[in-house]
Amino acid sequence: MMNTLHKIVWLFAGLFISLTVSAQKFAFTHDDTLRGSITPERIWWDLAYYHLQVKLNTADSAISGSTTIRYRVLQPNQIMQVDLQRPLKVQKVIQDGKELAFRQDGNAYFITLQKKQVTGKTESVEVYYAGQPRKAKRAPWDGGFVWKRDKAGKWFIATACQGLGASSWWPCKDHMYDEPDSMLISVTVPKDLTDVSNGRLRRVTEHNDGTHTFDWFVSNPINNYGVNLNVGDYIHWSDTLQGEKGKLDLTFYALSEHEDSARRQFQQVKPMLRAFEHWFGPYPFYEDGYKLVETPYLGMEHQSSVTYGNRFQNGYLGKDLSGTGFGLLWDFIIIHESGHEWFANNITYKDVADMWIHESFTNYSENLYTEYYYGKDAGAAYVTGCRALIRNDRPIVGIYNVNHSGSGDMYYKGGNLLHTIRQIIGDDEKWRAILRGMNKTFYHQTVEGKQIEEYISHQSGINFQKVFDQYLRDTRIPTLEYRLVNNKLQYRWTNCVSGFDMPLQVCFNQTGPNTLLKPTTQWQTLPTPGVTALTSDPNYYVLVRPLVQAKP
Repeated sequence: MMNTLHKIVWLFAGLFISLTVSAQKFAFTHDDTLRGSITPERIWWDLAYYHLQVKLNTADSAISGSTTIRYRVLQPNQIMQVDLQRPLKVQKVIQDGKELAFRQDGNAYFITLQKKQVTGKTESVEVYYAGQPRKAKRAPWDGGFVWKRDKAGKWFIATACQGLGASSWWPCKDHMYDEPDSMLISVTVPKDLTDVSNGRLRRVTEHNDGTHTFDWFVSNPINNYGVNLNVGDYIHWSDTLQGEKGKLDLTFYALSEHEDSARRQFQQVKPMLRAFEHWFGPYPFYEDGYKLVETPYLGMEHQSSVTYGNRFQNGYLGKDLSGTGFGLLWDFIIIHESGHEWFANNITYKDVADMWIHESFTNYSENLYTEYYYGKDAGAAYVTGCRALIRNDRPIVGIYNVNHSGSGDMYYKGGNLLHTIRQIIGDDEKWRAILRGMNKTFYHQTVEGKQIEEYISHQSGINFQKVFDQYLRDTRIPTLEYRLVNNKLQYRWTNCVSGFDMPLQVCFNQTGPNTLLKPTTQWQTLPTPGVTALTSDPNYYVLVRPLVQAKP
């Protein structure tokens, strides 16, 4: 599902890019461009449907299968780019029963179509492949296929490929701007194991070779890295939630050895869904249901198939990331990864450079969950407590068209950016309406970061352009410089982007009521008789630096 055609700058084969951002150099390869750009061989066709068929061979950690790609022709072209990462290999490509020629260029395959491609027509190709997919070194951060065993010695297998890319284990159009309208996932595994993938289970087909195939149908658009398989000796149970759009089906999967722990810990799902529907609007995938699935790694936001490996304990592996105690009141993986159903799976970035759309809002969802159940002060304490984890090492926004994400500050700094914006808006109901409206306006869409920035500015009636420039594209913490001279306050913003003019709530003498200042980068003066000190509202992510203190 492609929303618009983009103007692109195609970088010729073999071009090597070297860019400097905030005094750091990033070198990009031809492979990065093929992966990160909307190439001429991608832009002419619009994804409609995938049927992924994959068979696991546990004896040698190999897989084999095919992807049927149904697409709409947007403009005539006879060359199609499909991505599959080494060491996996495409074996053949078929259209209308005829085998097609293709050439490999790194992790991309360029298929020569024999049939004339006519604008408006819907066509399909079948891409067959096989090999041993990359094994994850440290999923989900350094991802791929995870091959482990449970305590009984049975296989416990999963995929996690954000960043690495879905093409690390199946052939696809591996760029986030385009999503299929629906998808069928067919996974064949040994008969003593169960596969859990996205969407709803349609059927299980038994085979004479000691295997069976699970067919899972996804009836909503889905991003590439959101597709997953999870294989193990699972037990499962079901429940329902009466949500904003009616009955939502909930299904839980855990290893049989962990059933008691899982049944206890997974009770947090219903409260989570109630809180997030309050803040963000209806769960975006009622048609596909919600699943929480135990995996042999920490967890991931796979659409309608959220994966979990947090050892059935609260916090992040038992730790409170905020240092406030509030992070130990709930299970980080259940809350955070499920928050991505709204921000990542419903609203999806077109380019990984805008990954902050996923992570900043989902980081802030942790604060909103805390606020919903424990009060506004608790939520604020949680998000501001996470500031200790901000590095300010490089910009949050990455480099476009080369598969480059920005700083990990997109989590904690991004959450504090949103918390700061909420203070400036100063109307909690309007803030909630913006979050809900965003999920309605961009429902099941891929977006650019600037669309989100412009939406918040438009809906709030406040131009936040300089605020976004400061926190997303700069590494400095804006600093309010002030001096108190002759009963007057002189103040300005420094350590900031040109034209930065964010308003700020401050308190005089640490006891008085809050006062709203509207600093710019130019000195301003305000009469302040009797004032000897100034502090900023801690809900704003800023620094305050006195230059001259008044004498008592």
